[in-house]
Amino acid sequence: MPEQNPRDQYSTWVGLVYIFNLIVGTGALTLPAVFSRAGWVLGLCIILVLAFISFITVTFVVETMASANAIATWRRMQHRKRVGLTSDLSCNEIELEMLRSIGESGPSNSDSEDTPLVATVPTTPERNEASYRYYVIHEKIEMGEMAGIFFDKMGTTLFYLCLAMYLYGDLSIYGAAVAKSIADVACTYQPTNLTCNETIPDTEKCWEYSPLNRLDAYRISLTVFVLSLGSFVFFDVQKTKYLQMLTSVMRWLAFNIMIIYATKKLIVDGPQGKPVPVNVSGIPGLFGACVYSFMCHHSLPALIAPISNKSKINRFLALDYLTIAFFYLLLALTGAFAFEHLEDLYTLQFGPRESGDCSKSNNFFIVTIEYFLALFPVFTLSTNFPIIAITLRNNLQSLFLDSDTTYNICLRKIIFPVLAVLPPYLIAMVTKDLSILVGITGSYAGAGIQYLFPTFLVYYARRKTNKVIGLGVTNKFASPFKGNSWLLFVIFWSIASMILVSVNFIEVHLTSSWREP
Repeated sequence: MPEQNPRDQYSTWVGLVYIFNLIVGTGALTLPAVFSRAGWVLGLCIILVLAFISFITVTFVVETMASANAIATWRRMQHRKRVGLTSDLSCNEIELEMLRSIGESGPSNSDSEDTPLVATVPTTPERNEASYRYYVIHEKIEMGEMAGIFFDKMGTTLFYLCLAMYLYGDLSIYGAAVAKSIADVACTYQPTNLTCNETIPDTEKCWEYSPLNRLDAYRISLTVFVLSLGSFVFFDVQKTKYLQMLTSVMRWLAFNIMIIYATKKLIVDGPQGKPVPVNVSGIPGLFGACVYSFMCHHSLPALIAPISNKSKINRFLALDYLTIAFFYLLLALTGAFAFEHLEDLYTLQFGPRESGDCSKSNNFFIVTIEYFLALFPVFTLSTNFPIIAITLRNNLQSLFLDSDTTYNICLRKIIFPVLAVLPPYLIAMVTKDLSILVGITGSYAGAGIQYLFPTFLVYYARRKTNKVIGLGVTNKFASPFKGNSWLLFVIFWSIASMILVSVNFIEVHLTSSWREP
């Protein structure tokens, strides 16, 4: 089995920082507004519950990764036996091969993949110790590849469709967030009849002596952003370690400034916001934002595989999720009570204002901080947009193209890149409402990627490894939530949540349409 290059490995703590940075992103910027609308008691409960369920499915993904590595190793050994390359086996594989022969009633002539590695009989400590080496996570096997190993053709296709829908929503949110941030900073005109706590309508002009309104400025910013960064989808680019480190530092700096600023405002001015304890109508937006805010499952293989010591990975992931849940609650609670009105994108709350009660500061340091926070999505999301677009392009190719067939270069190099970028651009052109985009993306496609597919993957992985590897081999990366009751709980929770979200969305839109003249 090809192992991770030691030079590419990093410690467990570094890996957890990477996972933290992956999770805490755009979704967190939409949390304060939807948290306030749902009520602070209901919001607190939902964030904690969804953090726990997301952690459950993260452990499912980790277990499936180990199972996929075990199946890949077994297939490789079987292939080497067929072609007579036993001499090329590593020491560990030879030891496991000997154990398989000892564990059976006699020498086996079967080369079937379904031949168990270890018979279902009581095992010795030596056999267990050697068997543990099968369940390793040295090889990076993406979720799409795991779906190909454990699902049939239909299941794999459904997974790629759900992932593509999620990535489309992701790109739409990125585009809308960046364009909204640029337009909000660029447009300097503010009506005299509005205070800085009120949202300026899109129909208001952007500059005092310009015919362009704020919606025009948003759409121009979106077009320039997609044309400049979307063009990278026609090539293959990699995010460098130094760019990732810079983005991480900026993310930590921005979130800490927002929390400190809101806390200071609470201490000095007292609570300006008065969120109700419970508001059921706010559940759809909060559920979608929370699912989106705890999403990391589709990227876990790339982040966990390089970790050098994975022996206590589930405990460290639990610590990561506890830290993130506390961080989200701190961000949402301070924002909900510190501000009378909250923008859909929390960073816009701190942008520089020219008039009203919140006149622009003359302090250079304060102005710099305000512009930094207002443009924070532009700095961070711009580095991720090409990567997500290329990931979507590759998944679309995996979904619609056969890897064994040669296709026209125009299809691969032009059509699929355009299909990856054009729909998110059109969606962001139609709506700039981030709460709707995040709610729909998180509540449906996000729930599938975060809840349903990890649950089905671990179920079929357990069945296949028990059949192929054998019941006598223990998966040391097995989820602590082993019983089928946990699988059923996650499935029923996901379905019930999506139904609840759908019903609430319909009720909200029907109520709005009836109120319109």
